[in-house]
Amino acid sequence: MCPPDYFSVDYVINPWMAGNEGQLERGLAGRQWQALCDVIGRAADIDLMAPRADLPDLVFTANAGFIYEDTVVPSHFMPQERRAEEPYVKAWFSDQGYDVRLLPDDVGFEGAGDCLVDRGGEWLWTGFGFRTEIEAHKYLAKWFDQEIVSIRLTDSRFYHIDTCLCPLSGGYLLYFPPAFDADSLAAIEARVPADRRLAVTASDAANFACNAVNIGEHIVAHRFSQDLRDRLTALGFRVQETPLSEFLKAGGSAKCLTLRLSEPPARSRGTA
Repeated sequence: MCPPDYFSVDYVINPWMAGNEGQLERGLAGRQWQALCDVIGRAADIDLMAPRADLPDLVFTANAGFIYEDTVVPSHFMPQERRAEEPYVKAWFSDQGYDVRLLPDDVGFEGAGDCLVDRGGEWLWTGFGFRTEIEAHKYLAKWFDQEIVSIRLTDSRFYHIDTCLCPLSGGYLLYFPPAFDADSLAAIEARVPADRRLAVTASDAANFACNAVNIGEHIVAHRFSQDLRDRLTALGFRVQETPLSEFLKAGGSAKCLTLRLSEPPARSRGTA
């Protein structure tokens, strides 16, 4: 995670940011981020990336890169506004000892915002359509011994796959079907049994319920409807809400504010 010391909404690179330029309550954002950090810290160890004054979106560490075991693919951002983050996060990954794999300069990819490890099967849910280009998928297939399941995003509000799809422990999947095209929905249905697919409503999707942090039995997000909370609780999950309204102004929420550094190998994913 990266503290939001310099977080701001000063430009528009997704629909959520439009109209929110200059509307951020910085003090509230800091308190909300700390509350999320405290909640996650009760279930996992947290490493902090130092913030930088010239990188307001660095707080969204999910977009820094995609990590699997000891290998990382740093992001190559589509919006020019975030390109300045790239050398900083590449250096951070190198300093942490990761095997850093670099995409060609003409291929857009936005890290764990658009590439998610399934918690039950041996595949990676990998988005494209807005902020990641499908050309990146062949490199991921080459570098990781996993099936790449390409998911086309069709609603610009859900510009990263982690805004509308969340793999959960035990092979469950939280997702918002209208965010995907027909072929992508078919790919999801072919891999995840009906009793493990948890479709959310438009209201839950707009509250970034799919942008949740899942650590074992714990699920943390900005907000869930009572119905969705009840469904998750009935499956044995411990659900916790923590308000993140200031980050929604930039089109991000709990998952966007975190990058998992210890993605488990496929053989141990059933409880991850």
